Amino acid sequence: MLHLPVSLTPIGTIHTPYRNKAPYQPVVDAPGDFRLCIEPEFVPGLAALERFGYIYVLYFIHRQNGSPALTVAPDWAPELEVGVFASRSPRRPNPIGLSVVQVRKIVDTEVYTSGLDVFDGTPLLDIKPYIQELDVKTDANYGWLEDVHDKEHLLLHIKGVPH
Repeated sequence: MLHLPVSLTPIGTIHTPYRNKAPYQPVVDAPGDFRLCIEPEFVPGLAALERFGYIYVLYFIHRQNGSPALTVAPDWAPELEVGVFASRSPRRPNPIGLSVVQVRKIVDTEVYTSGLDVFDGTPLLDIKPYIQELDVKTDANYGWLEDVHDKEHLLLHIKGVPH
């Protein structure tokens, strides 16, 4: 197996109100300030981004709990063990995170978003537009979540819905 060297340069820093605990998934109406602070040399890349309602935010998971693992017990279903690639666990061989959030506004070097599920100071790797016809998969399923007892209750937790 050929391993090529990989090098990534953060394009900015993510700011959130989360210092010690963050939600498992983005919460749209989470209270607080959520911003992507873009380094000046990358600001031209924001041109026309405000025309999109949602974006993908890719980031480096710099505060992992535990070392990478190939099998994990998901926080949502700790009685199960699944492969890390069949989970949303941050304990990945390459600690890259992905969130979909709303674009609220862009001011100078800052993109204000809906709630993000990352710690304050997280390195921002990339931003990509979310395009409805390309990104919504109407035939997507729930995979192993189908087997979890009380799936509907679990989905409320996953979505961050108070109940």
